[in-house]
Amino acid sequence: MDEQKNMLTAAVLSFAVIALWFILFPPEPPQPVPAEQPAVSAVGAGTAGAPAAGDAATAAGAPALMTREEALARSPRVPVRTPRLSGSIALRGARLDDLHLLDYRETIEPDSDTVTLLSPVGTEHPFFIVHGWLPVADAPGAAPIPTPGPNTEWRVESGDELGVDKPVTLVWDNGQGLTFRRKISVDENYMFTVEQTVTNAGERPVALAPYGYVARRGQPETVNFYILHEGGLGVFDGTLVELDYDELKELEGDGGPGVVQRKIPVERNGWLGFTDKYWMATLAPPHDEGFEAVFRYRRGARGEIDQEYRAESILPVVTVAPGATASASTRAFAGAKEYATIREYERQGIERFTDAIDWGWFFFLTKPILQLLLFIKGLVGNMGVAIILLTLIVKAALFPLAYKSYVAMSKMKMLQPEIEKIKERCGDDKVKLQQEIMALYRKEKANPAAGCLPILLQIPIFFSLYKVLFVTIEMRHAPFFGWIRDLSAPDPSSILNLFGLLPWDAPGHDSLLGIFSIGVLPILLGISMWLQQKLNPEPADPTQKMIFAWMPWIFMFMLGQFASGLVLYWIANNMITFIQQYVIMRSQGVEVDVLGNVKRSFKRRKRG
Repeated sequence: MDEQKNMLTAAVLSFAVIALWFILFPPEPPQPVPAEQPAVSAVGAGTAGAPAAGDAATAAGAPALMTREEALARSPRVPVRTPRLSGSIALRGARLDDLHLLDYRETIEPDSDTVTLLSPVGTEHPFFIVHGWLPVADAPGAAPIPTPGPNTEWRVESGDELGVDKPVTLVWDNGQGLTFRRKISVDENYMFTVEQTVTNAGERPVALAPYGYVARRGQPETVNFYILHEGGLGVFDGTLVELDYDELKELEGDGGPGVVQRKIPVERNGWLGFTDKYWMATLAPPHDEGFEAVFRYRRGARGEIDQEYRAESILPVVTVAPGATASASTRAFAGAKEYATIREYERQGIERFTDAIDWGWFFFLTKPILQLLLFIKGLVGNMGVAIILLTLIVKAALFPLAYKSYVAMSKMKMLQPEIEKIKERCGDDKVKLQQEIMALYRKEKANPAAGCLPILLQIPIFFSLYKVLFVTIEMRHAPFFGWIRDLSAPDPSSILNLFGLLPWDAPGHDSLLGIFSIGVLPILLGISMWLQQKLNPEPADPTQKMIFAWMPWIFMFMLGQFASGLVLYWIANNMITFIQQYVIMRSQGVEVDVLGNVKRSFKRRKRG
């Protein structure tokens, strides 16, 4: 009895420690991000790098942090309007720095704001795409060639609005014989095409290197979960490169004062940019054309609040003869990581573009699992039902392994009375005990490990299911039934207000009592685990009995903060497993008294 009390005390204390951890170490709030530093001009040589950051939005006297409306008003703009996008292009710098995703909202409420992907300098989280030309000096000490920079005032040459099949052309004359044009077009989804041209009306040839970059300022907001990559990524000649924000800070290449970088020469094909859990912004130079990829990190003068992360593509130098025109084209993706959408771009030549989704180590499983899930969802029209049907299909596919496992477990269960007799007969003679037990296994052709191996083989598949349900945007704001309106969020119901029957709001999942504010789905998960245990009588050992008794309810609280889709998967998996195990054990002649085990469990608690 004392041992049971000690176990109970230990379990309660462990649970208290978990709760105290969430209270004392909540997620860090995002750091505020100020505007850019004053404008800096730079002239590169060769393909050393794109110009340093600079923008008139942060010139002397500009506010440190502006509202989005104030930041947008600092430059004339060309509207961007498509069925899936809205925003604008700043004529100052000709940068894409204002973009909203019309198919996605911040919350499940129909009147909530649409998701903002790109934001101008001066706002809290600047995120933008820039293109330009890097001048290459043809002789030491030669005067630099004026090229368009971050503060260049472009004018609209054609098009009053960027839309599908409605390109916009911008133009700028450097006053020294070079005329720069930038034709921007967008498709029906999230892909922009930026075609840059330069016409040389001067008397001398000029050497220029076209470039583009995606930049983020300040500390980006991240999910910060170990199974999800967020930060820089790219594919270069078939090799995937992922650099999270901490790794970008630790790059070893010298990019100038306060700048570290990593250069990657690309011979044939590649793309690069930044990814979040659901969104990304990337650049893809022309297929089968080499370029130099560069990841950069610039330390801020005031620490993390004004740092910059950048992913650059620098194309080979072109020489523009007098009277000639040179051009360069780059595609820029800015949108949601929808599998079907980015797979289509992959088919159009952007190599391994679907790897922008973090498939994890078991990519050979997660990819087909997502494809199957989306196929089922297309048939039934409900993501929650699709998850249940997917779980059923996976369990059916693994049934041969499960059958072998449960048959082996059944045989071991039937041999248990004989093993108990051997223990009584051998007493403390452990060598003789082991010999007789092994002889019994050989005689009955039983293998104690046979029940474990099939279960181990299933672990990668179950983890892959977990990964798919966690990282894919198709889960975001996907409704199930009733109160479950977002399968990517925790169950919103709470036992602390009797699931809405009591007249007060339940504590939020980020509050001190959030870990106790579990909903209907986590409770059903605990019950499903508890029912699985009742397929077998309680163990005789008091310690094991205590551990098994508490395990379902500890998991209930631990998984209560997980996404509803994940909890729904575990419930479906548990119930299918329960049915499989019950049927197989009965078919092997094993007595399974589920109802009796449940009754005995309640009777003991009543006597206690």
